[in-house]
Amino acid sequence: MTTNSKTLHSPSSHTFKSFFAKSSFRRFIVHIELIAALFSGLLILITWSLEDSISATAWVILHLIAFVIGGYAKAKEGIQETIANKDLNVEMLMIFAAIGSASIGYWTEGAILIFIFALSGALETYTLKKSDKAISSLMDLQPEQALRIKNGQEKIVPVSELKVDDIILVRAGERIPADGEIVKGETSIDESAITGESVPVSKIDSNDVFAGTVALDGSISIKITKHADETLFQKIIQLVQSAQEEKSPSQLFIERFEGTYVKVVLAAVAIMMFLPYFIFGWSLSESIYRAMILLVVASPCALVASIMPATLSAISNSAKSGVLFKGGVHVENLSHIKAIAFDKTGTLTNGTPEVTDTYVHTKWEKEKVLAIAGAIEKESIHPLAKAIYAYSTDYTNVHDLNIHHVTTVSGNGVSAYVNDEKWEIGKAGFVGEKAAFNFQGGIAKQLAEQGKTIVFVKANDEIVALYALKDTIRDNTKQAIKTLKKHGVHTIMLTGDNETTAKAIAAEAGIDHYIAECLPDEKVNHVKQLRTDYENVAMVGDGINDAPALASANLGIAMGKGTDVALETADVVLMKNDLSKITNAINLSGRMNRIVKQNVVFSLSVILLLIASNFLQIVDLPLGVIGHEGSTILVILNGLRLLK
Repeated sequence: MTTNSKTLHSPSSHTFKSFFAKSSFRRFIVHIELIAALFSGLLILITWSLEDSISATAWVILHLIAFVIGGYAKAKEGIQETIANKDLNVEMLMIFAAIGSASIGYWTEGAILIFIFALSGALETYTLKKSDKAISSLMDLQPEQALRIKNGQEKIVPVSELKVDDIILVRAGERIPADGEIVKGETSIDESAITGESVPVSKIDSNDVFAGTVALDGSISIKITKHADETLFQKIIQLVQSAQEEKSPSQLFIERFEGTYVKVVLAAVAIMMFLPYFIFGWSLSESIYRAMILLVVASPCALVASIMPATLSAISNSAKSGVLFKGGVHVENLSHIKAIAFDKTGTLTNGTPEVTDTYVHTKWEKEKVLAIAGAIEKESIHPLAKAIYAYSTDYTNVHDLNIHHVTTVSGNGVSAYVNDEKWEIGKAGFVGEKAAFNFQGGIAKQLAEQGKTIVFVKANDEIVALYALKDTIRDNTKQAIKTLKKHGVHTIMLTGDNETTAKAIAAEAGIDHYIAECLPDEKVNHVKQLRTDYENVAMVGDGINDAPALASANLGIAMGKGTDVALETADVVLMKNDLSKITNAINLSGRMNRIVKQNVVFSLSVILLLIASNFLQIVDLPLGVIGHEGSTILVILNGLRLLK
């Protein structure tokens, strides 16, 4: 049974005077298929109860009405698809079965067939609606208007009119309408709509904010950095929509199989109408009756419904937990992965360096050195400088110092004057290599062997301190790697970093194997070799340089805060940047594949049992209808279990 997902447009506001009326109409449209099925069932029940008190003509007319009401949606769908694809489908088979039942006098059985068929179709539509719910709820979270500040004037404008670099004002308690950067104010922001984390995040000047999140306790001015159709919310919506449209290999096989199967069933029905009459001595009416039962029970409704509801339920479930699949094929393939290759920076690690160790000369006051170094590095935009500044502000006040003549030497460091003293901050060669590596008994060498970057501080002609910095491993990385290895998945790190850093990170994370100093094309070659060795390989990354490797893997997985290129290339997106979600998704993929197998085996078993029972003249038409359509409903309900 196939179902086409159609976009339902709500009526314009001037059509209805009240929100209640519009909401009721939307609910009616969404559930109209279920309402029609239930109404046809009620009509069948009423007709059956009045069989002895109404005329034969009225009895037939009431059944015809039940046929039309219950079967209209599926009949229309079947006819349209048959014309468009020039091939028969399950919907047409059920239409023929209902007409055939009525033609031999089994009006009630034919009507019940239509009723149960319509009910199972409504359940499948319900699955589609549930999978669309993640999209509609996200769309509802993004405001339609914003308060723009231009030339000192405040004006409410549609979000679609906002341009990059526009300034908007968001007050406490309001939802942020577009992606941007805070230029004034500070607040705590509820980002649960994006990250799923319930704890608010403090945001100040220069911090990024995202559409759909809520400013809780302070007003902020935001400079727009992305157009309305390029926000993180829009990317999520597009990813989920594309996932619904892309079908798994199992689903594609079933759809290709469906047309051939329908033709075989119709041919078998035509043969059974007459062959038993001539060979087994059945009466002609019995042969035709059994042919009609065969038409009903041999229809592959349950088989066709075995996969799509389960797949859509799994995609919807994953979207709620922050894992976005771009299609059913990727949900199906994930549990078959035997090895996963990881990029280092921004994937296994946080992607930004942090100060891990500081050593200050015993003749100098630590707070003074940290304050001066932090004040000097405040002037730089280099990631290492930002990390040193952030570290210093945690320990001392860096804002009241008189820093002047700041000079940046590209790729080496920075120099400045503080109270007529010359200070230099940078690599060993910049401050004097011999003195740098002799500082504190050569501690720099030990730190470097741990994969840390060393920055030295020199005052006048003396090394007074050093900072050791490292791109630290994400909090969830170790547990995620450990869990993957328990699943029998081999883990590999592919990084452009040097051998020392790569070795240290791989050891800390628990990675099975690492390859250092990889250029983008070399990552691709390594992924291809892994596919040869392990057959099914996933690649996890976040940068532009990871995109070719993501495309080369059987399954590309991007971190949600990665580059646009990585997000577009990947098959799966981890919106929460949480590697542990991979193991959750693998478990869900395994569950989905098991449920699909259960559904396929169950539906085929029911079909074969009913066909055999019909040939042995054990089952009659009513039981055939109930057995066949009941199995369809059961496999759909089994697939819906993946929503939880």
